[in-house]
Amino acid sequence: MQKFEKGFFVGAATAAHQVEGNNIHSDYWAQEQLPHTSFAEPSGIACDHYNRYEEDIRLLADAGLNAYRFSIEWARIEPEEGKFDPAEIEHYRKVIACCKAHGVEPVATLLHFTSPKWLIAMGGWEAESTVEYFKRYVSYVMEQLGSELHYICTINEANMGLQLAAISKRFRLMAEQAAKAAASAGKSAEGSVQVGMNFQKMMENMKYAAAENAAVFGTPQPKIFVSERTPEGDLLVLRAHAAAREAIKAICPEVKVGLTLSLHDLQAQPGGAAFAAAAWEEEFTHYLPYIKEDDFLGVQNYTRTLYGAQGQLPAPQGAELTQMDYEFYPQALENVIRKVAADFKGDLIVTENGIATADDTRRVAFIEAALAGVQHCIADGIPVKGYFHWSLMDNFEWQKGYAMNFGLIAVNRETMERTPKPSLAVLGGYANA
Repeated sequence: MQKFEKGFFVGAATAAHQVEGNNIHSDYWAQEQLPHTSFAEPSGIACDHYNRYEEDIRLLADAGLNAYRFSIEWARIEPEEGKFDPAEIEHYRKVIACCKAHGVEPVATLLHFTSPKWLIAMGGWEAESTVEYFKRYVSYVMEQLGSELHYICTINEANMGLQLAAISKRFRLMAEQAAKAAASAGKSAEGSVQVGMNFQKMMENMKYAAAENAAVFGTPQPKIFVSERTPEGDLLVLRAHAAAREAIKAICPEVKVGLTLSLHDLQAQPGGAAFAAAAWEEEFTHYLPYIKEDDFLGVQNYTRTLYGAQGQLPAPQGAELTQMDYEFYPQALENVIRKVAADFKGDLIVTENGIATADDTRRVAFIEAALAGVQHCIADGIPVKGYFHWSLMDNFEWQKGYAMNFGLIAVNRETMERTPKPSLAVLGGYANA
């Protein structure tokens, strides 16, 4: 094992809704309670990280990791429009202080998919007003906590809405086939997007969803962050990011700011070059004008996607698949870093990379291969400044519920007892004190 140089972040990542528990003012919480919800189960107490963060950060630090990426939950900070909760700011102040007490660099994400329920009722992520609402929230957080942070991710996977729109369109086409074929195709579609989604269940529930959403959000089609996004909504997210960056720099000019993108290693097979090029333009290149002033880019990658003469291809016959139906392909990370670095000239931080598997030996193998690729990139002069594994602990994988095992730490769903897996110490071994 080759350790990284001192100052390189070797960390793990979480998102508030997936680990904290009882995020009752959020849009996701509301959707989880719908009679015909697309969620496999509600988030509930999640991993109770809200109350157990000290134990979790200590486990991370004791294993040798030196950085922790977590998200600050907007729905906690501003549970009602214009009403900020100082007690919740103090909670996150304690999380930051706990990191520092253990020699861990806190890296905060200000929006990781979940939004306040009130924001969605006011038009959500297709409404122009959201840009200013987000800027106001970011300004409040920075005024309170900004001096205690060095790195901020404004928005997690700003491109996820477009990816979901493409997947949903493909899924609907497949769903027009016979029921048995649709079920099979649906599983394939779910495995091509880097977030836990239940497209089959969404299709089945569509006839009920409109009325239930209208009752909760005041609209039959609420525009949450991971709704299918229009091109206009896509650019609105980037304007929200730019507004947030402006606010952060005005209040704390020394803080380094970026966003994160969900990026696949897009590989063209014979006849697939045009499809792969178009997909990369949509997934990454068209964002470049909006992120060129950022201090860093958060690279998030889990697998590769193959394209042939007819478009996207399934994983190769006999390929190892993860619990999420992704192809086990840790080499993808190095390929994506190199491709991104050709166009984005700021620092790069791997803000998510990981694998859903119950077999921790495969997680160890994945980490070792992925980090070898990162080290190859650094050796070639690419400015990669950190690696955050997804995830610190087994948690709530959105619509998939608790069935996915992404964690470096196991969590007993009954007792909340934490059990570090061997992979946690393996990852920590790469850090230089």
